[in-house]
Amino acid sequence: MNKKIILWSITAALAGFLFGFDVVVISGADKKLQMLWESSDSFHGWVVMGMALWGTVIGAIFGGYPTNKYGRKNTLIVIGVLFALSAIGSGLSNDPYMFAFARFIGGIGVGASTIAAPAYISEIAPAKDRGRLVAMYQFNIVFGIMVAFLSNYMLSGIGENAWRWMLGVEAIPAVLYILFALKLPKSPRWLISQSRIEEARTVLKIIDPKADVDAQIKEFQSHSHESDKSENIFMKKYRFPLLLAFLIAFFNQLSGINAFLYYAPRIFEEAGLGESTALLSSVGIGVTNIIFTLLGVFLIDRLGRKTLMYIGSFGYIISLSLVSAAFFFGWSGMAVPIFLFLFIAAHAVGQGSVIWVFISEIFPNHLRASGQSFGSSVHWILAALIPSLIPFLFSHEMIGPGVVFLFFTVMMVFQLLFVIFLMPETKGKTLEELEDVMIKK
Repeated sequence: MNKKIILWSITAALAGFLFGFDVVVISGADKKLQMLWESSDSFHGWVVMGMALWGTVIGAIFGGYPTNKYGRKNTLIVIGVLFALSAIGSGLSNDPYMFAFARFIGGIGVGASTIAAPAYISEIAPAKDRGRLVAMYQFNIVFGIMVAFLSNYMLSGIGENAWRWMLGVEAIPAVLYILFALKLPKSPRWLISQSRIEEARTVLKIIDPKADVDAQIKEFQSHSHESDKSENIFMKKYRFPLLLAFLIAFFNQLSGINAFLYYAPRIFEEAGLGESTALLSSVGIGVTNIIFTLLGVFLIDRLGRKTLMYIGSFGYIISLSLVSAAFFFGWSGMAVPIFLFLFIAAHAVGQGSVIWVFISEIFPNHLRASGQSFGSSVHWILAALIPSLIPFLFSHEMIGPGVVFLFFTVMMVFQLLFVIFLMPETKGKTLEELEDVMIKK
């Protein structure tokens, strides 16, 4: 494979690092901020903790527009700026409202990155390597998550303002990312969709000097639909990929993954671990996540997307059942952390490795950003709702953690049925071939 493609893919995928860091870093400041501002469970969950997730909803809903109009590269640069502003603003905030606004800005960057980065990588990658190259975005997400957990643990003992450093330190990788993204070329498929053929020709020659560039351009043009601006993803012929994007995003969040990542230390403390042990266990979650994501990246173009979803679904059902049982029957010690490590491993190999690859593959070139915007919007609306409810659900005497994790278990049984009966395999096919398959379906 061309080394330049690998370098460009890694650079674009670094948006995932900022995504993972930004989403999880607040977990280390969770209880400190609630005590500092004397917030109720409801206000803390919906505003202080949840505002970033509402930002991701806005970024996901509207991120398709700049990704289509101004290009994948330019959108990625703006995303880096949003992350930098959010980190600085969060670290300097003196009240929950300014803090929530700064986190909201970062959330917009997270939501938009789930559209622009996978779209960019899928459009420059050869079909045989597309899975693992797009999956590098997910790898960077979990790498960011691990670094955030580790950073929180290392900064937790530096004093009353430790939370400011936990959140503010993200500005450093955000600025570095902006500098790297400035060096990216524009997506050749996007350039062709904008009728900028000569620019696309130049990029395609860099990607593969030996390829028949004219033949590639002709194939891309035949699927670009640049003359038909009336098409949208809600047309009847695109109903199947729309359904697939909805369901994979829906089940991703109904596993409880974001609720867990946001409240990992709190969940461990609910299970009977001390505060320090809970934070250290969170670092273990990050390490488990990154190891099994690497395994997923290695396997996704070998076994295929559907096989990984089978593995992940069975892993979810087993692990979430055990976590629920642990809370119902009062199993103490390291039982809950071990079961949650298994849960994270199942997520990393399955949904974590597959979701952004799969959504970036199933829509045609001219509607890819819009399709990803739809799938990401479903993902992030649920990712905002579910974690925001966790403090209330955990503290409610009639519900509690056991019932919450039992609900997630049942939803993963439905995910398994989705994989068995609806999900197609996309491994090894060009984006143009997949477009034809999806329309026929």
